Amino acid sequence: MIPAVVPCTDRALWDDHVDRFQGHPQQLWGWGETKAMHGWSVDRVLVNDGGTTIGCAQLLVRRLPLPFRALVYIPRGPMCEPEHAQAVLNRLAEHAAVRHRGVALSIEPDWDQDSVYAGAVASAGFRPSANTVLIPRTLILDLTKSDDELMADMSKSTRANIRKAMRSDVEFRKVKNDAELEQVLAIYHETAERAGFGIHEDQYYRDIFRNMGDGSPVIGAFDGEQLLAFVWLARSGSTAFELYGGVSAEGQKQRVNYGVKWAALQSMREDGCRRYDFNGLLNDGISDFKKQFAKHENMLLGTWEKPLSPLYPAYAQAMPLARRGLQTARRVLKVAAGRVRPLIQRVRPGS
Repeated sequence: MIPAVVPCTDRALWDDHVDRFQGHPQQLWGWGETKAMHGWSVDRVLVNDGGTTIGCAQLLVRRLPLPFRALVYIPRGPMCEPEHAQAVLNRLAEHAAVRHRGVALSIEPDWDQDSVYAGAVASAGFRPSANTVLIPRTLILDLTKSDDELMADMSKSTRANIRKAMRSDVEFRKVKNDAELEQVLAIYHETAERAGFGIHEDQYYRDIFRNMGDGSPVIGAFDGEQLLAFVWLARSGSTAFELYGGVSAEGQKQRVNYGVKWAALQSMREDGCRRYDFNGLLNDGISDFKKQFAKHENMLLGTWEKPLSPLYPAYAQAMPLARRGLQTARRVLKVAAGRVRPLIQRVRPGS
């Protein structure tokens, strides 16, 4: 019998399936709900073989200019057991072609590069792609380890900075409300300008905070009511995934970014997570900071695409050029925003 692809429209049932398959938090209902508010459409489907669900995936669909029609993307999915991977991928690709008329199905699974899943992906007709969204080179910590075991893998200076921060008067706790969230966003803007990376509009982050609820905790370092640093996560039943982080100038002086990272690790373990993913390693200062927390690195399977249209070769050639153009536009806008913001502050009443 050929497995059937059926929609899932029940939030509780969907999130139960994500946890049953030990899925990634970017497959949770609330993450898809947020993406649907910001340019994507969402299709959540179960792959059923008889009366058994053997896999599932939250598909994000982005409309493309004609003649390409649509890109179908599965972030950190699909979810299934290794023995069902090829069948699940085949059915999802057929669904993406028929239901969404996609030019390609792009997947970035939460599977290790050297796992048994790799062969199934290739056998299902997928090919490696450079159109990467989620960086496969990362750092994943095993939260079943004790504090002593986790610290043993850290650098000596990192352990010292953590202990100093935890002995200070700074309080490490979850962000509670919208007013504290606005402090998070202010520090994130400050951090992005200092480090030179682009960010979304503020409403995008507010929507994540609202739509994911307990599934997207923000761990903050507070000096009284003043936020000094934060780590923003998404979490499923098994996996905690860093989304964003930031530290103020004062927080840097006090090195509370070490303490807030440690507090995030402990908080996610208390919430029942077994894996903590630092969300990508590049050759930059932020990644150098992440690498102080362990001696190893992890490599996930990466980005794979299955062509669904004769137009795929043209799409594959055009996509990198379009992305580079978008990145250039964002850099120009960032520079312009940096020039305009001081002018606004000068004329703002009470500033």
